[in-house]
Amino acid sequence: MKELILAIVEGLVEDKQAITITEDAPNEEGVIVFHLHVAQEDMGRVIGKQGRIAKAIRTVMRAGAARNNEKVLLEIE
Repeated sequence: MKELILAIVEGLVEDKQAITITEDAPNEEGVIVFHLHVAQEDMGRVIGKQGRIAKAIRTVMRAGAARNNEKVLLEIE
């Protein structure tokens, strides 16, 4: 799942070196939380107007996780 997030986000940002993705252990409901950190200047590119790009990234993640019977959540920080 990290590779999927990285592939999507690398195409959006200018500073590819600033991308970090951390993964939490599944919580009691089985949800895996991913934390995405990008450079402050690239934050708008990742979130998009009215959050449309962030919403699209989360949709793609959920679709990929559903194939593996997982539940995921993305937090952009």
